[in-house]
Amino acid sequence: MSLQPAPALTVIICTHNPRADCFGETLDSLRTLAAPADGSSWELIVVDNASREPLVDRLDLSWHPDARVVREDRLGLSHARVRSFREARSEILLYVDDDNILDSQYLAEVIAAFAANPKLGALGGRVLPRYEAEPPAWFSEGGFSLACRDLGDEPIVARWDETSNRTYPECSPIGAGMALRREAYGAYVDAASCDPMRLALGRKGTDLASGEDNDMILTILGKGWDVAYLPQLHIDHIIPASRLTEAYMTRYAASSNRTWVIVLGLHGICPWKPIARWTLPARKARAWLVQRAWRGPLDRIAWAGSCGLFDGQAALAGMAAP
Repeated sequence: MSLQPAPALTVIICTHNPRADCFGETLDSLRTLAAPADGSSWELIVVDNASREPLVDRLDLSWHPDARVVREDRLGLSHARVRSFREARSEILLYVDDDNILDSQYLAEVIAAFAANPKLGALGGRVLPRYEAEPPAWFSEGGFSLACRDLGDEPIVARWDETSNRTYPECSPIGAGMALRREAYGAYVDAASCDPMRLALGRKGTDLASGEDNDMILTILGKGWDVAYLPQLHIDHIIPASRLTEAYMTRYAASSNRTWVIVLGLHGICPWKPIARWTLPARKARAWLVQRAWRGPLDRIAWAGSCGLFDGQAALAGMAAP
């Protein structure tokens, strides 16, 4: 009996208690994806990350010939992604969030891009917001992205070399629609799997930490791979009304800034210095006054971001401790 050939690409959705209507739209968009031009197959893996109600009996994936639900009971996006790497059979892994709508040509474009550049380790494209409610005026004024971005109509490729100033490239892929070459991604999985601090960088339940994407990209760049932004790749990202609130944005600013400092520290390129944890209350109180956080939502969100930076700097001190 001949073995089934490995698929050309694996679409992976890591999800925790997904909203049924958004998730349904995501799966519907996958059903309409154009097949790769060379006729190769693709597999679909849904990683159920400790959802209250297991998804295996709630999802109908019978429309796809090579789809399955995998349960990962260790809560946290980083755990789910490491598990997905071990489950996937292909050489290209494509991450799709449970509120993403993919353009029909997405798979074909991803496969073509990796074939054209053997040094390409990770890529992403345009991620455009689809708001379920009109954003408040302060949200638009603040220029918030919420995991969306559009860098224009030209492709951008970045790499590190021995003489360059190693910084985080603007064109680095974000989590939504990020595709990775298995060989490049494996370096991150090997490093993160045995490091609790790195595994804690990803979103976990209601914690809005968001540093695991940055950790992946920095690891890939450090191993000599290219990363790219390709404008022909397009995703619509559903933004629910609950994320357009001051309460959500203050939590998001604090968590994302904290993990940003930590991940830069892990890779030795952090511009902030470690601080003692006992200084945090005074620093945060002073920042409240300096940033006049009482004035309005944007000021309070900025203050929350500063508090996140302080928390990250305190974590750096713990990382440096023997």
